[in-house]
Amino acid sequence: MTGHFATITVEKIGPVARLTLNRPERANALNAAMLGEIGTALDEIERDAGLRALIVTGAGAAFSSGFDLKEQMERRPTGVEAWRAILRKDFDTIMRFWHFPLPTIATIRGPCLAGACELALACDITIATDDAFFGEPELKFGAGIVALILPWVVGPKIAKEIILLGEDRISAARAQAIGMVNRIVPSVELDRVGLAMANHIAAIDPDLVKQTKRAINRSFEARNMLEALEEGLAIDLAIEGAGSPDKIQFMEIARRDGLKAALAWRDARFPDRTV
Repeated sequence: MTGHFATITVEKIGPVARLTLNRPERANALNAAMLGEIGTALDEIERDAGLRALIVTGAGAAFSSGFDLKEQMERRPTGVEAWRAILRKDFDTIMRFWHFPLPTIATIRGPCLAGACELALACDITIATDDAFFGEPELKFGAGIVALILPWVVGPKIAKEIILLGEDRISAARAQAIGMVNRIVPSVELDRVGLAMANHIAAIDPDLVKQTKRAINRSFEARNMLEALEEGLAIDLAIEGAGSPDKIQFMEIARRDGLKAALAWRDARFPDRTV
């Protein structure tokens, strides 16, 4: 299962599959190729009757910085139709972890931002190292939110604070306090604890686990969670299709001077670091 992927790796460790986002030179940014490979890998894992739990993690020092802005700079999608397929693929990849029949455990070190943060939120359990950090910085550079799962996890007040301020340095401790993270462990213990938890769940009757996960998900879906997420996606499509002035300027600076310069321009617009 590991040999035919370029942007991820997949290991079978007894009854546990571990999917690793594997673009460490780009902080495991989620590009189109990776989204396609994640889909293929999940199809294979789902068909394997011997697998009972799934871990998703990142190679190197990061979980993932989110959707790949560099690829977006190069492809230059404009207009609603160009964005429709992109955002649908982004959204469906994130939500695949919510709907996945096996229990999903995200193990996080380093940055877990934007679309990657949403992916981690879609997993059933999230374990983080004490130096991991989370965030939804999209609004700070004129982008929308692909999968608005955060309000369902932390409630509307905290979600609005994080998203409207574009917070991107939420510590593991704060993330745990507000319900984004289940457990915090030392970095050297992350893989061991994630695998131990997956193996614990794998020892339980798999049909019981699958049906109980479904029942828990339904307690949210019965409150129109899925319809609300689709409406949020439609709003994001309208935002990206129209192209906000902030996003246009950010991308122009990124193409001219590089992504680091664009991020510096973005951050300079928010000089008060005490907020």
